[in-house]
Amino acid sequence: MARTAARKSSKKKSKASKSKRPLIPRIRRWVTRAALGVVAFIVGLVLLYSVVNPPVTHTIWSEWRRLGKVERDWVPIEEIAPVMGRSAVAAEDANFCLHWGFDVEAIRDALEDGGSRGASTITQQVVKNVFLWQGRSWVRKALETSITPVVEIFWSKQRILEVYLNVAETGQGVFGVEAAAQRYYGTSAAKMSPVQAARLAAILPSPRNRSVTDPSVRTRRRAASIRDGAATIRADGRADCFED
Repeated sequence: MARTAARKSSKKKSKASKSKRPLIPRIRRWVTRAALGVVAFIVGLVLLYSVVNPPVTHTIWSEWRRLGKVERDWVPIEEIAPVMGRSAVAAEDANFCLHWGFDVEAIRDALEDGGSRGASTITQQVVKNVFLWQGRSWVRKALETSITPVVEIFWSKQRILEVYLNVAETGQGVFGVEAAAQRYYGTSAAKMSPVQAARLAAILPSPRNRSVTDPSVRTRRRAASIRDGAATIRADGRADCFED
């Protein structure tokens, strides 16, 4: 009986001592565990989407709620005309094959211009579209900056471009190059011509304000520049990382 009482007394003292531990270290441990859990979840999601196509994105879901429907047809990169991939890279990230997620030279040029133009790479845009949300905020930018290198580590350049071409907004309620090719050209992404690919790439920065079927003079000029750029990156090897 005496031993039992002693054991109970010692357990009570142990519990009391635990309850008297400083609160701040315990909070720090909880925060650390929560942060590690978030990191593990993100890395797991990146690994999953390296082989599984993202079922939806925040932008697609938002547009579906706003419009009641969206047009989207996922196709593997093998079923997308190579010139479409080159046109997208020429338009949005000409050094796609040369960087590890961030184009330092483009960032430097953007800072020199006073931040009047963007410097996001295709990888950063994929991270924003697939894992995060639209809009500008330091929180989103910090998350984008953290996740981008992880995607570059676990995904091939071909996979990054494939996801980009399938989730990019290409019009009002239209997502991906396959749905865009069918809607605007009455063909498939696999059969797009260099002119069609360049015009589609030309509207990517602002698909709701630019037209593929009735392009402005500015859009036509940009498309012509993109067409030349697509031919250039093919000739100088800057398309090798995503083309067989």
